[in-house]
Amino acid sequence: MKECIILAGGFGTRLQSVVNDVPKCMAEVAGKPFLQYLFDYAANEGFNHIILSLGYKSDIVINWLRTQNRPFGISYVVEQYPLGTGGAIKLAFEKVKGTEAFVINGDTFFDIDSESLLEFHRAKESDISVALKPMLDFDRYGSVELDDEKRIICFNEKEYKKEGLINGGVYIVTKKLFSKLSLPEKFSFEKDIMESHIRNINIYGYQQDNYFIDIGIPSDFEKANADFLEK
Repeated sequence: MKECIILAGGFGTRLQSVVNDVPKCMAEVAGKPFLQYLFDYAANEGFNHIILSLGYKSDIVINWLRTQNRPFGISYVVEQYPLGTGGAIKLAFEKVKGTEAFVINGDTFFDIDSESLLEFHRAKESDISVALKPMLDFDRYGSVELDDEKRIICFNEKEYKKEGLINGGVYIVTKKLFSKLSLPEKFSFEKDIMESHIRNINIYGYQQDNYFIDIGIPSDFEKANADFLEK
């Protein structure tokens, strides 16, 4: 079974100037909720089960789900209060049926080849595999460094880079990871797992230079509106 968690509980604080009062994943891009493009991607990639991690205005997403007829099963969990990215993923894993799941952000589209990432994850016996996007002239994202075995050895803070690899916001996470670590209910997946445990769990990075957009700021939201008119 190929499963994917979509983190869809974001407030969209930085988009308030251009988006109505809806969760970020429901922001309208080229006439459709952004989540629709993620669902189209999941269908094209052959996912069997999608789990939505909901929070802010979850009723808007749940009502939209009732309009969907998809080739995959859909489940969801709802945070009663914000749990951070880590807490949201951990909660959603209660619905995961297999031993691993993809995790993607509800405000990011990274058109990765999911099968090749999955093969990489299993071959490396990784706890977390991260899809990495090569980028030029950037300062909005932190960069990631790999060793010769593709193991992630450093997550750098945001600073200007002429070129580098960024975390594309797509992961495969092994379910047993959460029983390996002592974690609070509310925590950051990036800070409290990936960065804090970089030396004692297996975190590997897999580079794919495919289409990437993060609609989290107005300028990229406008770019997505232009890009997705063609999809």
